[in-house]
Amino acid sequence: MPELAEINDLVLLFLLSIIVSLVCNKVKLTPTVGFLLTGFLCGPSVLNVITDQESISTIAELGVAMLLFTIGMELSGDALSRLKKPVFLGGSLQIGCTVGAVAVLMHLQGAAWTQGIIWGCLVALSSSAIVLQIHQQKGLTSTPMGRLSLAILVFQDIMVAPMLLCIPLLAGTLEVGGREMLLAVGRVVLILGAVLTLCYFGLNRLMEAVMRTRSRELLLLTTLGLCFGMACLTLELQLSSSLGAFLAGLMLARSQYSMSVIAGILPYRDVFMCLFFMSVGMMLNLDFLSSHFLLTIVNAALFILIKTLLTLPAVLIQRFPLRTAIVTGLSLAQVGEFSFVLAALALESGVFSQQAYQGFLAVSVLTMMVTPMLINWAPRIADVLTRWQRKTPAEQGGEAPAASCTLHDHLIIVGFGISGKHLARVAKDSGITYNILEMNPETVTRYRDKEPIMHGDATQPIILEHLGIAKARVMAIIISDPAAVRAITLEARRMNPNIFIVARTRFVTEVAPLRRLGANAVIAEEFETSIEVFNQVLTRYLIPRQDIDAFTARVRQDNYRMIRKAAATTTNLDEVVHQLPDMGVQAIRLDDGSPLCDKSLVESNMRRRYGVTLVAAHRDRETIASPGPEFVMRAGDLLYFFGKTDKLLGLPPVLSRPAAKEYSAGEAGAPDEASPNVRSEA
Repeated sequence: MPELAEINDLVLLFLLSIIVSLVCNKVKLTPTVGFLLTGFLCGPSVLNVITDQESISTIAELGVAMLLFTIGMELSGDALSRLKKPVFLGGSLQIGCTVGAVAVLMHLQGAAWTQGIIWGCLVALSSSAIVLQIHQQKGLTSTPMGRLSLAILVFQDIMVAPMLLCIPLLAGTLEVGGREMLLAVGRVVLILGAVLTLCYFGLNRLMEAVMRTRSRELLLLTTLGLCFGMACLTLELQLSSSLGAFLAGLMLARSQYSMSVIAGILPYRDVFMCLFFMSVGMMLNLDFLSSHFLLTIVNAALFILIKTLLTLPAVLIQRFPLRTAIVTGLSLAQVGEFSFVLAALALESGVFSQQAYQGFLAVSVLTMMVTPMLINWAPRIADVLTRWQRKTPAEQGGEAPAASCTLHDHLIIVGFGISGKHLARVAKDSGITYNILEMNPETVTRYRDKEPIMHGDATQPIILEHLGIAKARVMAIIISDPAAVRAITLEARRMNPNIFIVARTRFVTEVAPLRRLGANAVIAEEFETSIEVFNQVLTRYLIPRQDIDAFTARVRQDNYRMIRKAAATTTNLDEVVHQLPDMGVQAIRLDDGSPLCDKSLVESNMRRRYGVTLVAAHRDRETIASPGPEFVMRAGDLLYFFGKTDKLLGLPPVLSRPAAKEYSAGEAGAPDEASPNVRSEA
């Protein structure tokens, strides 16, 4: 049936996209690349199975409008204020440098300035869909590179709407005479006036009335009506439909129900965006690609190189290290999805020839396909390119400065996020001297007068030397960048073989590699979160605290025993203790009022009653090794016990001061969790 041709085409696209996406997943390519390849295979130059490509492209434009709509909703004032400097300083510098440099290069090759600026706009944009998806999958969103990439992508999304207006103006298809200028200004004023009027007077009332019905269908219809209604309004005013959708998103962002709106529209947006990438893939010409294959490869490589270099100033000006700038630049070195929209508009305006347009498409698809590999290789590439920074000043031809750190037996904290702040506070209360290293310059400025904090990249040996790594006792690596954690661990172990390294990682699979690199203890957020979850659940079911502690000890033993089997063996004393099955060492302070106060080891019968051995005691700044049976324990003594983990977990209630009040689970004033004074090292 002729009227079902479009539905048949959509069914073919979706079925083929499933197969191609599964193959791409096997070879570690993002779904976006699979959608591009699906469109390429279905296009006229390969299988030619789509009979109505124009209709598919029209439907795909809805995906662009909906993407701009959701971007507008996410760009509320609060969202922008949280990013502030990285967005406006880094983003504006990245786009400014890229547009300016590309325009100059094009002009030197004989192109007009207007054409060069349009090419600069195409090159400046990166793919939010691909980059943010990969960062989320790899847990990189909270790393410095992840935050900088997000900030630059946000500013690029903001600039899409002005670029959509500038291309017809630069191409000469939008007249700028006196009358036309007044009409254009009138259109803009009309749109803004309507948006503001609806926003301040009618939108909240409308959304409140819709939400009171508790109908998800009505909410979805209202959202789509506002999105496409504004798109049609701007289209009637001879402006971009995507601009109207963007304004509708900004309008709804002020509503208190914006999160409900986003949650309802996201599935539909994703479907339409899939069609958009497929429609882009259909535009690729196999004959052009085969006849210009080497040229396309060279142009794609040059594109990645130039865009990476032009992104560096946007990161370096914010005082981030060169390594972070290189990793961020490589992550953003692809063509953005909105560049296709701008390129189609430039082709329609007569700025691009069909051959130039095909060349741009080929390079764009290729840069998108290699983006996952670039993000994976970026840390290694950055390490190679910044290897010269690892040389000391003496190796570079100068004299090495004297170490600025005069501390001894101190703690080095790498990363001053929430965990770093908690550790610094506990170290200060415990009288432990410490240094802090942080890569975020704003954090360093904020705490410069409050903490011993400095800015720098801990992967650089000269920075670690400045922190006194050779004389430090413990290093805590509490950052979110997996590659940086591995590099810091390796460098710290090389510079100080005796330092105790505690590293944080997100996934359990990272524990064994970090221990092989030299970390003494690795805290996996994934594992520790699972323990905290079942602790809270069992507490609410009134399971005895002793049973919960026993469950926790058993899980820890099983997990870390498995990890130790995967890790390489070492010969230092600390690792020998670690390799003893289910054993550990724990330090506990004897409280005043404990039943063991003023008793000797013989009287306490510690080994038989509690299954542990007292191996050392600290009293009045004096350490007593291997106390004899006549040793008398006193209040305030710091006692070091060796034994099985489950036995050690039972010691704190015995040695601590008796609790003044017993709480039941759920009782007002009861602590959320019960934990021993110190956790055993198992």
